[in-house]
Amino acid sequence: MLGLGHDVVDVPAFAEQLGEPGSRMRNLFSMRELWQTAQRVQVKRDGEAVHLAARWAGKEAFLKAWCEAISRRANADGDIAYPYTLDDFPWARIEILDDSHGVPRVMLSPEVRRKLRQSLGLPVDGDDQSCAIHISMSHDGSVASAVVTIEA
Repeated sequence: MLGLGHDVVDVPAFAEQLGEPGSRMRNLFSMRELWQTAQRVQVKRDGEAVHLAARWAGKEAFLKAWCEAISRRANADGDIAYPYTLDDFPWARIEILDDSHGVPRVMLSPEVRRKLRQSLGLPVDGDDQSCAIHISMSHDGSVASAVVTIEA
């Protein structure tokens, strides 16, 4: 395991941010994430905020796992630069999507996957099996949570 990340989101506070006039929170999600969330809301008959909050927790947990993995490598190899800052982190290109069985997966755009592999010292053109990302998400009442691990 290269990195572990965990995040917890307060669903009511997140819902408030989503509903604020001029809020850009929706821009942090891809169209596919928004579509899957809308589908889940129809099936579960609950609010959009709880499902987006869980996806947001997944994105934050992924960022934390990636930062830990880079930090471990930096401790072993010396100084390594982070590929993004918080100001330019590509939130919408890191998708938390359900597969055909309803299991959540972290899906990275090709650019983000390349930067992930570079930052971890893995072959850029290597197969996806050499770098695995695992996610578990949950929500209960007013709390959404996610844990992400990155393995090589």
